[in-house]
Amino acid sequence: MKFIDKVKISITAGKGGDGIVSFRKEAYVPKGGPYGGDGGNGGSIYFEATTHLSTLLELRYQRIYKAKSGENGMSKRMHGSSAEDLIIQVPIGTIITDHATGRILADLTYDKQRVVIAKGGRGGRGNARFATSRNPAPQICEKGEPGQSLEIVCELKLLADVGLVGFPSVGKSTFLSVVSKAKPEIADYHFTTIVPNLGVVSTKDHRSFVIADLPGLIKGASLGKGLGHQFLRHIERCRVIVHVIDMGSEEGRDPFEDYQIINKELGNYQYNLLDRPQIIIANKMDLPCAQENLEKFKQQLKEDVEIYPVCAYMQEGVDQPLYHIADLLERTNEVTFEEVGEQRSVIYRFEEETLEKGYEIFNEGNGVYSIVGPKVERIVQMTSFSSDDAVKRFVQQIRNIGVDDALRKVGAKDGDTIKILDLEFEFMD
Repeated sequence: MKFIDKVKISITAGKGGDGIVSFRKEAYVPKGGPYGGDGGNGGSIYFEATTHLSTLLELRYQRIYKAKSGENGMSKRMHGSSAEDLIIQVPIGTIITDHATGRILADLTYDKQRVVIAKGGRGGRGNARFATSRNPAPQICEKGEPGQSLEIVCELKLLADVGLVGFPSVGKSTFLSVVSKAKPEIADYHFTTIVPNLGVVSTKDHRSFVIADLPGLIKGASLGKGLGHQFLRHIERCRVIVHVIDMGSEEGRDPFEDYQIINKELGNYQYNLLDRPQIIIANKMDLPCAQENLEKFKQQLKEDVEIYPVCAYMQEGVDQPLYHIADLLERTNEVTFEEVGEQRSVIYRFEEETLEKGYEIFNEGNGVYSIVGPKVERIVQMTSFSSDDAVKRFVQQIRNIGVDDALRKVGAKDGDTIKILDLEFEFMD
């Protein structure tokens, strides 16, 4: 299966159904009064985390998602049916971000966690809802509210306890295949692993944890060199970092220099990775110069980090580092969202904050003014201009939020053209 860990998609929640204008017309029921029902609510779009998925592959091939609209209202004060919500399943560890603002909308970290990202529009009210003692037969109804539409970025960050880091071809995949049932691709050339692999490790003393074999890092990875940022994002939530070092210098590199370069890249990345517990797997100890390199490495190492000589290919020495990793995990807390610099949010408030921000007026010249803002735009979108009553209500609504006064302040005069969305009308002072 192809590993996909970042996808941009468009989502549109369902529009609310329209309310209608209707009057009761039955024999022997004089002056039956308004009888129009409300429209149903549009479907919202939810994202749900599941253990059944491991990549965002399905989102890659379907980039546009639309929920259904609510049904229109009916006579006899009958409400239209609300539309079903659309539920999009994603792997655990998916972060959803508003593409326009960069704001994190949700971070799905456990199975069946569900969050609404785009809220469906409210159904419009029928004329039965507008009857008053002063106007017992209103010709007013509302259109359904539009559902929210936005572009989002879904990004998968693996939820592993332990991350294996190191240069290409140092034996990370071999180590993972030996200590778990994972079957990563293994070969004697660079960058065999180009996507992360996960494995569940069970120690002989019956403790278990998830370990991630991350693609080989290179110098400059923290600056995005190669596929650095794509690889490093998957280590952000690992509680323990395991350096796998080719102590046999099979590629001609210096083991200690490799260790320093990898730690520098981790430190340059933005999530305090060097504050996490670390151990060192000195791999390929079967090679001729490995023991000599190990002694030299220990003399150069200033940090208090445990070193475990192993030969992963021959499955020698792999148990002791696993016990130590399990011990570290028992006394290391889970990585908090503050530590990785993320804003946790799983409740998205549809337009509520934005609607209070009002509107802006732009003078387009030649006596034309355009008004832009979610509050006035929603009033236009939900107004049915099919009767004089509805037009009067619209005028009163925009007057109540101060549009008339604001137009006068910017110089609007009698006969000037005012535009809101597709609606144009004449200003009367």
